[in-house]
Amino acid sequence: MDARPSPHPARPSSPHPGRRSLTPVLRALRLCLHLLMAGLLALAAVRAHSAAGTVLAVVTGAVYAAGSLLPSVRDSQRAAAVWLAVLGASWLAMLYVTPEALWLAFPLYFLQLHLLPARWSLPVVALTAVAAILSYVGHGAALNPGVFIGPLLGAAVAVATVLGYEALYRESERRRRLIEELIETRAELAAAERHAGTLAERERLAREIHDTLAQGLSSIQLLLRAAERALPPDSPAAGHIERARREAQGNLAEARRFVRALAPPDLERGSLAAALERLCEPGAGPRVRFSVSGTPVGLPTPYEVALLRIAQSALANTVRHAGASRAEITLSFMDASVTLDVVDDGGGFDPAAVRPSSDGGFGLPAMRSRAESLGGTFTVESAPGQGTAVAVSLPLPAGV
Repeated sequence: MDARPSPHPARPSSPHPGRRSLTPVLRALRLCLHLLMAGLLALAAVRAHSAAGTVLAVVTGAVYAAGSLLPSVRDSQRAAAVWLAVLGASWLAMLYVTPEALWLAFPLYFLQLHLLPARWSLPVVALTAVAAILSYVGHGAALNPGVFIGPLLGAAVAVATVLGYEALYRESERRRRLIEELIETRAELAAAERHAGTLAERERLAREIHDTLAQGLSSIQLLLRAAERALPPDSPAAGHIERARREAQGNLAEARRFVRALAPPDLERGSLAAALERLCEPGAGPRVRFSVSGTPVGLPTPYEVALLRIAQSALANTVRHAGASRAEITLSFMDASVTLDVVDDGGGFDPAAVRPSSDGGFGLPAMRSRAESLGGTFTVESAPGQGTAVAVSLPLPAGV
């Protein structure tokens, strides 16, 4: 018997059950059913003691073999039902001729349970058992409990076996899907961690280049300007200092290009204000509003990176911990500083009781460290039940 699809999801069958879809267990069960049917047919033909019984055993075997080989029986429930009807009619005719056909009822139970939907298979199995009992009695066998118990017990064993197999199959499929989901989730987490690590390394390199190389080249350029002004006009060293200053200026511009290239992707598509406004797009968290105060000015890339990351972290804390319904981000440009405020109406907390995040997350201590590394200040105002306000203020560098 070949596996065949079924429109009922509870039945363990594949959408296109070719021979490759059969597992080794199913192949072994199918082979055992073929051997059982062949052996019982041969036994019935030998013990029929009549030419009609032998002919009907051969016909039944031919019908069974045809159904096992025809692809339409495996691929169509209608074709399988027709085949079962022809096989059943051949078996009933054989049952009428010889009581030895009674033993074929047991493999027929499995065929009916496997190929028919549940609403049809159980009644058909019951009718098959009744037909076997009536045939046995009709051939003059004495009435005893074994006449009824045998066919009924065989039907019960077949039903329990098939239903038990289907339950195990469903559980196996559930676990297989769960394992696949876990593998996919692990791959997604690994990709997210790699992406986060790449972004963190880019930001670290940008900060390092800005704080060391760029600042050092800027200082060298200023010192060379001072030396250039201090030299007399006809000094032979003036030309060398001028060339050194221009070289330092070119290298400083190159360093700044590196810093811009290593900036977060959110800042590559526009200004800091645009990146902050994108954080306010509707999502699963609270409603977020963004506003700008003062006259916007161009900020150094480390400033934009720091303010964007602090805003992202503050909003993430609002979503995960605050239970807020509304939040507001305000970016304020003043004469000598730029300020970012993130306020929510959540449950609030006691800032004095905050400890560094155990999972390495970007919490309040990390936000404070980022602000202070640029010479700014970081404050948190909150109390249980009164919402939270996070504020960071960075001094504007000279020339901005």
